[in-house]
Amino acid sequence: MDETVDVQEQAIGAGSIAALALVAYGRFIDETLFGVDATTLGLGAFAATFAAVALLHGAYGRRDFAVSHAVSAVGLGLVVLASSVLPMLVGLVLLIGAGSYTARTTIRARNEATEEREAAPENA
Repeated sequence: MDETVDVQEQAIGAGSIAALALVAYGRFIDETLFGVDATTLGLGAFAATFAAVALLHGAYGRRDFAVSHAVSAVGLGLVVLASSVLPMLVGLVLLIGAGSYTARTTIRARNEATEEREAAPENA
C-alpha cells in the first residue's frame, strides 16, 4: 500500500501560523519586533511560505506549481517591500496571475482525479 503525506498543507499551516502570530504581535503587543515593523515581518513570513511550497513542489516534480508559487512569493515580496506604486502593481499582477494559474490547475487536477475514481472499477 502506497502512503503519501501532504507536506504542502503542513508547510502552509506552519507559515500561516507564523505570519498571523507576527501580525497579531504587531497589532496587540508592539508595532515593531527587533526594530522592524511586525506586519512587514508577518507578510514576509507568508512570502517565505510561498517560497517553501515552491521548493516542495519542485522536489516532488510539479514544476508548474513550483513556478507559480515562486512567482507568488516574488509578487508578495514586491508588494511588501514596495516603496512606490509601480513595484506594488507589478507584485499584485504577479500574485493575481500566479494565484489564478494555481487555482485553475488545482481545480482541474481534482476534477480529473474524481473522474478517474468514479470511472475505475471497484476491486473486491
